[in-house]
Amino acid sequence: MNSTASNVDASAVNTIRWLATGPSIVVPVYQRQYRWEIDGCEQLLNDIRRVSDDDESQSHFLGSILSSASTASELVLIDGQQRITTIMLLVAALQHTIQKEDPELASELGQVLFRDKARTKTTLRPHLAWADTFREVLLNPAGELTEKESRFHDNYSFFRSQVPAHDVAKIWRGLQRLEHVSISLNPDANAQQVFESLNSTGAPLRDHELIHNYILMGLSHEQQLEIETEFWEQIEANTGDAIGDFWRHLMILTTGMEVDRTNRAVYEAFREFYPRLDFETLRKRAEVWRDHSKVYAEMLNPDSSEHPDRARHLNWLNGFGRTMYPLIMRALYETTSRRSGERELIDLLEALQSILIRRTIVGLPIDRLVARFCRAWQTDKAELIHAISRITPSDERVRVALKYTALPLPAYVLTRLFGVSSIDGYGVDHIAPLNPSESWNDGRRSWSELAEDEQNSIRALAPTLGNLALIEDELAEQILDAPFGEKSKAYSRSGFADVRKIADAPSWTTRDISARTAELTKRFVQVWPVTSIVSIDDDGLVPILDAKRRKGWPTGWNREFDYVEYRGEHWEVPDVKYLFNRVFKRLWADSREAVIAFSAKRGGPIFDSKAWNGSWDQIDADKYIYMGWDSGYMLAAVQGVLSEAGIASEVFIKYSYLGEVL
Repeated sequence: MNSTASNVDASAVNTIRWLATGPSIVVPVYQRQYRWEIDGCEQLLNDIRRVSDDDESQSHFLGSILSSASTASELVLIDGQQRITTIMLLVAALQHTIQKEDPELASELGQVLFRDKARTKTTLRPHLAWADTFREVLLNPAGELTEKESRFHDNYSFFRSQVPAHDVAKIWRGLQRLEHVSISLNPDANAQQVFESLNSTGAPLRDHELIHNYILMGLSHEQQLEIETEFWEQIEANTGDAIGDFWRHLMILTTGMEVDRTNRAVYEAFREFYPRLDFETLRKRAEVWRDHSKVYAEMLNPDSSEHPDRARHLNWLNGFGRTMYPLIMRALYETTSRRSGERELIDLLEALQSILIRRTIVGLPIDRLVARFCRAWQTDKAELIHAISRITPSDERVRVALKYTALPLPAYVLTRLFGVSSIDGYGVDHIAPLNPSESWNDGRRSWSELAEDEQNSIRALAPTLGNLALIEDELAEQILDAPFGEKSKAYSRSGFADVRKIADAPSWTTRDISARTAELTKRFVQVWPVTSIVSIDDDGLVPILDAKRRKGWPTGWNREFDYVEYRGEHWEVPDVKYLFNRVFKRLWADSREAVIAFSAKRGGPIFDSKAWNGSWDQIDADKYIYMGWDSGYMLAAVQGVLSEAGIASEVFIKYSYLGEVL
């Protein structure tokens, strides 16, 4: 049997000799930018010093460098850019340090950096966007750098500072003892698969970098440049540091499934949704991605919007974080592309604020909701509004929460209640202070004169809606923690009728706070209404497609669920293993074709026989279901087979307390 690999050649080589005598090295367009930090450079330099002090038989292994031949005189560097670029910066620092003291050594170092005596062609040609900057660093003999900031300059400067002239020979000796495994790919090799394998351990590539590599790898250099300049660079410019969030939110919108922030989850979702992208298809998809990134930029910076009303609502929504970004991105995209109108957009932004503030007030989570909304919109807009309404807490539940619990996001709530577009110029004042001093009085009695129960009642109600006032900054500065009598004088000068009304009260007691809460609550439920009257689902039911996948069997997994709602039926289901078995058996009776189709695509879990040792259950006279999968696979299978049967939207789970904690 022939054991020779036909598509991949690997050999151990001396790194410096490989750089000095081999072909030129090109960093392809799809590679991430150079981003080694100083601590990485310091570690490399320490390793070089250490191997330099060892005897001549010792070497330092750098790992593997993956490349493919572009031409006879040029290699394309697929993996290893960060290490090779850092070594080149170190060699440049050494050369510049000793070029006057030791021209012969400087010339030897220059052979690593350049491919010609005129020094017009560098051995390494980095990412297109940074090629000129990198060349400037290598060509600067005096080490006098320009004002331009870059990671190349930072790391070069670090090496210059760490290696004085008398130390150059030692560092050069250590550099010449570096070795790596050079992996060369032949034309038929799967570069992406090899690349992913090499990057599966250690400091991982970020998801958007993996996506970048995935869409460009395999294209010609000209095609890479076209995608890079027309689309990817614009996506980067539009999203900035939020590019990782952008791709995660775009994949939630695209797939209608929650995508976690765990490493590679976004990339895996992208690759699963786009298994193959030929160049023409990629261009079409990239245009859509770019257009979504444009509206994403507006979401990140609402004040840049040309629509004041839209900007105001986007700023308000940003106060809740980015949990609804996938849905907002679609709404903005549809409005920008004129598939829907501005009024529809504002109505949706209002509905989202209603559900977010209401759920926050009553203590319900607002994360892991958006995927179900994205799925609902895939049906139609009416289904989306229904999906939002059915999990928006009722007026009655909101009234109770506002009466007894601290008001979240008070600046947002009060500005909207009183028709102010921004908190700028205003402040939120606690009429009765959160922590009254002994001298504070309610208008009649001092704090020390109040009974303990009265004091406790005021403390409990101090952060609630009825005890909060929106007042002008110049007034707020005068009355911080002042007695109520002094505050009344300031309140009487406010531009808000509601605040002037407070000044009419002779004192400020818990009865006054409760009465004002009831009054403001009437206004609250009008500003943030329930979109439509539907059956309210406030008990924490989670759609099966949004259930969390976990690896292995966590402690307490047998109490993961309180129950499952299956198409209106209430199932007592303690764990995912039980759910897996029951769903497949139920669908085997109700929708056998879906089970067979799903199992054929996934290679299980239904088999004709007990094909291997393990945990099995009989599902029919001549069919068996394998029960030995881990919980993550089982949940994925439940989600998949219910989707295959077309009933996933009708199945919900209720986590137990322990299950939620896990």
